[in-house]
Amino acid sequence: MPLLHLHNTTIKNNGTTIFTNLSFSINQGEQWALVGKSGSGKTLLLEAIAGKRMITGGEVTRPENIVLVTPKPKFKNLSNTSDFYYQQRFNSIDSEDAQTVRNYLALAHATGENAFWSLDNVVSRLKLNHLINKEVIKLSNGETRRLLFAEALLKNPSLLLLDSPLVGLDVHSRADFNGLLKEIIASGIHVVITANAEELPDGITHVATLEDCRIASQHTLAEFENNPKVSDSGRSIDKALLQKLLSQKPVAEFENIISMKNVLIHYGDKTILDHINWTVKQGERWALSGHNGAGKSTLLSLVNGDNPQAYANDIVLFDRQRGSGESIWEIKKKIGFVSPELFQYFPADSSCSDVIESGLYDTMGLFRKPLPANRELIANWMVLLSIAAHGKTLFRNVSDSVQRLCLLARALIKNPPLLIFDEPTQGMDARQRENFKCLTNSICESSNVTLIYVSHYAEDIPDCVTKRLVLENGRVVENV
Repeated sequence: MPLLHLHNTTIKNNGTTIFTNLSFSINQGEQWALVGKSGSGKTLLLEAIAGKRMITGGEVTRPENIVLVTPKPKFKNLSNTSDFYYQQRFNSIDSEDAQTVRNYLALAHATGENAFWSLDNVVSRLKLNHLINKEVIKLSNGETRRLLFAEALLKNPSLLLLDSPLVGLDVHSRADFNGLLKEIIASGIHVVITANAEELPDGITHVATLEDCRIASQHTLAEFENNPKVSDSGRSIDKALLQKLLSQKPVAEFENIISMKNVLIHYGDKTILDHINWTVKQGERWALSGHNGAGKSTLLSLVNGDNPQAYANDIVLFDRQRGSGESIWEIKKKIGFVSPELFQYFPADSSCSDVIESGLYDTMGLFRKPLPANRELIANWMVLLSIAAHGKTLFRNVSDSVQRLCLLARALIKNPPLLIFDEPTQGMDARQRENFKCLTNSICESSNVTLIYVSHYAEDIPDCVTKRLVLENGRVVENV
C-alpha cells in the first residue's frame, strides 16, 4: 500500500482551484523531488500534502505524521505582544525578547514511535551546539534553516516535506545537506523536496516535473537524468524602458559610498565583526561572501542604518560620518535593499503594488494612500520585471519568485546610488536567475550605481562585479 496516494483530486488555494484531476503516489522506499519553473505549483502541492491546502474529491491516503519545512520561519516575541520588526535583531535589549535556540527546540519535544532524532542528536548533527544560547532572531539565514530542520526532525515524521531546503545554505552546508538527507532516509523517514532540476541532492530516487499546476511527468532519477533538458536562456531586457526609468532621476554623486576603519561589533562576549576595514568608492561593484554566520548580515546592517552600534565605530556613509547628525531615513533614501528576510515584515493586506511603492518612502509597507502620480512608474517597473499581472494581488499570495521581483522593484524604484542585493535570487528558477543577472548588468552599464551583491552561488554573481570582500568568523580574509 502506498505511503501517500492522491487520485483524481482537486487542490484549492484560498478558495481558488489550483490543481484538478491530480494523481500522485509515493511508495515505500521512494524519495521524491518536485521540479519546475517558479509558479508551477511545487510549494502548493507540498502544502496540500501537509494538510495546509484543501484537497477535495477523488481518493486521498496519507500518513498521520507529516512535517513541512518552509524557507519562511514564523518566530514570535517571548512577550507575545507583537511580531518581530526588521531591526530588532540588531538592538540588544529588544532582541532579548526572542527565544533562544535552546528554548525554541525545547518546545519541539521528540515524538514518534522511533524517536531516533532526539534533542541531543539533532543539536549535534545540525551543528547547533555553539548557537544553543543565541536568540533565534540573530541567526543568519543559513543557521535559521538548520534550526528549522532540527525542529522538524524532532517530530520523527513518517513523511518529511522540504520546500527549497538548499536555499540560504553556503557551499559547505549544501554539501553537508547531502549527507544529512541520507541519514534522514536511513532513519526510516520518507522525503519529498522541491528543488532546482540542476541541483538534486543525493538520496532522491524519483522526480516529478510540474508545469502550470499539473504534474507533467514522473520519472525515476536515472530516467530524469537521461532525458534531454530543454534549454531556456530567458528573455532579453527591454533596455529602452530600463534607460527611461533610470534617467528619470540621475544617481547622486559621492566620493566614498562606504568607509569603515577598525569596525568592532560584539554582543556580550561574542565578537561578530573583528576590526573591519573596508572602503567602497562610487561606481564599484562588490561581491560580499562568507560562510553562514560569517558576519555578512551584521556588516550590511551597519551600511543600511539598521544597527545602532554604527555610532560607536568609525564609519562614513555617502561622505558623511555616522553620528554627525544624519537620520536613519537620510541613509535609507540613498540605498535600494533586497534581502531574504524582508518579505515577512510587510502588512498582510499589502498588495504587490503597495510593496513596490513603499520603496519610495523606505517603509515596510505603504502607510499612506497610493499616489496616482506613482502609478505609471510602478507599472513600468513591473512590466520590466514581467510581474505586471500581479499589481493588485496580495503580496503574501504570490509565489516566492514574484515576491523577490517585487522587492527588487521596491529597491530600484527610487534610483538610489547604492544597491545592496543580499541573496536576491532565492526562490527563482534558472531562467529568472539568468534574467536577474542580465538586468543587474544592464543597470550597472547604464548608470554609476554602486553595488554590493551577496550570493552563495558563484554562478549567480553578475559579470559587472569586479571586487570582492570575503568574511570568515567576523574577520576579513580577502579584500580585492
